[in-house]
Amino acid sequence: MDIKQLIYLCNLERERHFGRAAEASFVSQPTLSMRLKNLEKELDLNLINRGNNFEGFTAEGLRVLSWAREIVAVYEGLKLEVESLKQGLSGTLRIGVMPQCSISLARLIKAVNDSHPGLDYRVAEVSADQLIEALSSHAVDVGIGFFEFSTLNELRFQVAPIDDGGVDVVYHPDHFPQLQNATLLTAEQAVELPLCLSEPSRYFRRYLDNHFRQAGLVLHPTLESTSIFQLMQGVFVGLGCALVPRGHLIEEMHPALKRCPLDIPPMSRHAALVVAEAGRATPLAQHFFNAAALWIAQQPDLQS
Repeated sequence: MDIKQLIYLCNLERERHFGRAAEASFVSQPTLSMRLKNLEKELDLNLINRGNNFEGFTAEGLRVLSWAREIVAVYEGLKLEVESLKQGLSGTLRIGVMPQCSISLARLIKAVNDSHPGLDYRVAEVSADQLIEALSSHAVDVGIGFFEFSTLNELRFQVAPIDDGGVDVVYHPDHFPQLQNATLLTAEQAVELPLCLSEPSRYFRRYLDNHFRQAGLVLHPTLESTSIFQLMQGVFVGLGCALVPRGHLIEEMHPALKRCPLDIPPMSRHAALVVAEAGRATPLAQHFFNAAALWIAQQPDLQS
């Protein structure tokens, strides 16, 4: 058994396809298949359900895979540690973020980058369930989203809470002049507005739908999209108003738009920056977490 075989196994889990796993491993498909079969022979276990295509892992394969993830994560962390000793902190940090979280990720990255300029970043938008799984399987190094703290404590993650600043109704005053003198909008007032909202599977949208449903109201968006860019364009041209968590948008990017607080109770989950427990987080993730947690604590609107 060697580390490459375990890397191939982890790549196969991520890609769910032999050809793509081979590409991700920078080897040919026959080579990847042969090395994985050799691993099975060495362990005297069938790890992979094979048919014409990849059909998942056996029960034994899933057990071996959980160890493989840990070993590969430690191996990657060791490589990064060696590089940081030779060159200073550098490398690519993988961040998983839930859409419409209560913080501007770009501002957070810029603040960290000012003190650690050698880092590069790869950001992926994921759902709440996908984010926990990605963190647990080391598919991402850092997670930013909405969590139940009891779950994070059970999984022994390091947590930097982010304050729930509430929800804003974002609008263009040229199209909705009636909102300019409003200081707080109720759910009854908001539901009468044309709205530009994220699609219903997003956690933030589910939170909105649940609140309005409990109030006996139903949201009827004019525009739905997975793209925040498309939603804000819709707001700009007057298709509707957006409901967004405060702190998510960089206001200077949308100088023509205004916002008004929405009267709505806090979310049941809590916004937070999360990494693996100390000692299991990669050096890059730990450095990022330390710097980011310090920056969050210094922002009066983000402290929890």
